[in-house]
Amino acid sequence: MSINLKSLIPVLDAEWTGSDTDVFVDHISIDSRSLQNGSKTLFIALSGVNNDAHLYIPELIEKGVQNFVVQYIPENAKDKANFLLVKNSLNALQQFAAYYRSLFNFPIIGLTGSNGKTIVKEWLNFLLSPDYNIIRSPKSYNSQVGVPLSVIAINEKHNLGIFEAGISTINEMVKLEKIIKPGIGVLTNIGSAHDEGFENLKQKINEKLLLFKESTVIIYQKNKVVEECLDLFCIENPLKDRKLFSWSFTDSTANVFILKKENKGEITKIQYQYKNDTFNLEIPFSDSASIENAISCLLVLLYFKYDSETIQNRVQNLYPVQMRLEVKNGINNCSIIDDSYSSDFESLKIALDFLESQQKKNASKTIILSDIVQSGFSNEELYSKVAQLISDNKINRVIGIGATISSFAAKFSNCITFQNTAEFISQIESLNFSNETILIKGARSFQFEEIVSLLEEKTHETVLEINLDSISHNLNYYKSKLADRVKIMVMVKAFGYGNGGLEIAKLLEHLKVDYLGVAFADEGILLKNGGIKLPIMVLNPESTSFPSIIQYNLEPEIYSVKGLKAFLKIAQEKHLKDFPIHIKLDTGMHRLGFEENTLDELIQTLKGNATVKVKSVLSHLATSDEVKHFDFVNLQINLFDKLSSRLISELNINPIRHILNTSGISNFPDAQYNMVRLGIGLYGVSNDPAEQKYLENVGTLKSIISQVRTIPGGDSVGYGRRFMAEKETRIATIPIGYADGISRLWGNEVGYVTIKNQKAFILGSVCMDMLMVDVSNIDCKEGDSVVIFGESPTVIEMAAALKTIPYEIMTSISQRVKRVFFR
Repeated sequence: MSINLKSLIPVLDAEWTGSDTDVFVDHISIDSRSLQNGSKTLFIALSGVNNDAHLYIPELIEKGVQNFVVQYIPENAKDKANFLLVKNSLNALQQFAAYYRSLFNFPIIGLTGSNGKTIVKEWLNFLLSPDYNIIRSPKSYNSQVGVPLSVIAINEKHNLGIFEAGISTINEMVKLEKIIKPGIGVLTNIGSAHDEGFENLKQKINEKLLLFKESTVIIYQKNKVVEECLDLFCIENPLKDRKLFSWSFTDSTANVFILKKENKGEITKIQYQYKNDTFNLEIPFSDSASIENAISCLLVLLYFKYDSETIQNRVQNLYPVQMRLEVKNGINNCSIIDDSYSSDFESLKIALDFLESQQKKNASKTIILSDIVQSGFSNEELYSKVAQLISDNKINRVIGIGATISSFAAKFSNCITFQNTAEFISQIESLNFSNETILIKGARSFQFEEIVSLLEEKTHETVLEINLDSISHNLNYYKSKLADRVKIMVMVKAFGYGNGGLEIAKLLEHLKVDYLGVAFADEGILLKNGGIKLPIMVLNPESTSFPSIIQYNLEPEIYSVKGLKAFLKIAQEKHLKDFPIHIKLDTGMHRLGFEENTLDELIQTLKGNATVKVKSVLSHLATSDEVKHFDFVNLQINLFDKLSSRLISELNINPIRHILNTSGISNFPDAQYNMVRLGIGLYGVSNDPAEQKYLENVGTLKSIISQVRTIPGGDSVGYGRRFMAEKETRIATIPIGYADGISRLWGNEVGYVTIKNQKAFILGSVCMDMLMVDVSNIDCKEGDSVVIFGESPTVIEMAAALKTIPYEIMTSISQRVKRVFFR
């Protein structure tokens, strides 16, 4: 990409402000945090309810960015850069992408549906790549922002595009269609995802079909509802020679009719009828979703006129798609970022940005990189770009694996290369991995999962998977409820509610929240030692921790005159000035805080004292989630307003005020003051069932089946023989127990785990390190994955059964359970 900035004025309907008249840009960015921003970047400042990128423009100018698309020019940035002034910067991003797409004329496959879009996209890329130079959406970039960023990555060497489009409500697909303009449309499975954004199933299908407005072929699974929607779509969007290309398990009038389907272990054999001929196909999966996705790919190959032998040879080599970047603990105090199943230029950019957001404090950055595939560039141009990208991201050590990258080793600083993975593994001990953040990124054929296994810290097979994208989603959901300029403090106490404090704090700092909150000083010290620079408030500081709080620049909550005087004494001894403190008022919780009758002494103690500065005044709501106590909440808010106003007036201060917790954000929007405190909601849990559907699950506790056995009727299971089999029963043992945080009350057929999407009830007592479940009706084997909680059962469901709260379930998970973070 090399585009003259001024040529974009009519494209974006923009007003030009700037001094340079002949500027070319070759990179589009919307992320102010990316190290890839530079002098040839066009930064598009998106502005929404969650964030305003215009605020970071002065910082970007200091880093060398000179070209911006903006809705307004910040006062401290005027006359310092080139600006294209537009009415809506998101619309401008989409308009630019549509314009850029119009510069290319090659086949584009557009995918939409509720499920399977990313899988089908990745499989089509694999199946078609021997014959085409493909550009595709990186990861699952299918949103109103993700689609334009995907399309902008097209270059002159590409001759086939595969882009996915996702929508959550009406009037979104029409924008994506203008950007993708697919000639070939694929409608994948229509399920329940995003149902809340549509009135009914037909409306959802009709909206998705709008992607195919100019498609000459539409590939889909034939059923009555889709057929009805397609009939109407074709009437409203007539196109000469449009072909509807369908498949079905049940309708023999479909273009491709599946005559037989037979499972042979992990392989499914199908027989299909096409153009009056019958063909056989082996699919290397047995689950129904993968079979449907593979059949969608089959129809694309048939449309491209591939012969049955080629189709069989390629389809039998399909593989499970890893759609996430995972952060794992590594050997010798390393962090591992596992992206070991893909190696293309666009996803490399994403992985490097993620590396930056998760880098350990003072740790060097290493990348283990295989040959790059399907870039569209010549090798000379490609590895020059890769070397520049790695240099921009300040990578300390490059390890290249593959014949091609080895031949371009001279382009990289501090680079060592190996011809293949086996050669690297044979010398891994000599490479001395220690105190590093290591990005492992390789094409599937290089089998980098072996490298991950060798470098990963070995722990037992139970893990708590933390979805960082879900944390971002939930944060943005609550941010959208806030008035303009209201700050947000996020609680990461109790090890991030059991999810992992430091890693989540890194993400929150990357997402530019305003404050972090912890319960005790040692939690804050851990975050500071981990490199967190955000201000951290300690909500329950003990007086013995005051010296450490000062040493690590933490900010204590002060809730009593005794505590205040103790802190002032130490602060004065250290000759501090304006050290930030937070004053806690007790408005009815009666846990900690200054009550109204202690305010006089508080004011007298603080008046004229320059040692400390009241950074905020806060209180805590006792019943913000219970409608029957809302009157009491309003009494608390009124008292807080009265007491905090008095402090402000008599001390002549201008502190941040905050009283709302997660439930308060939703239920008492008029009491947001200057800041709110987000806690359990960030982790995907709401006390309001209506709100719960808008949050995404964050933590999934997983284990595996250690052993499967069958016992006869009359035998017992576990301690105390609390389960007696009435008939022959198949039992699976799972290596997780009450030492890992699973309540013993969850045993004895009260609770269950999920195996192969089916419930397996817990039999007998939960042991310290194990539990046993009934799998009599589940086709499973040793080594199969087991979900302890996540989507099913949810922590809310478990808490209800155990007569407790989700907080207790989440924070009970033992530290010995490995946390795996992914995006």
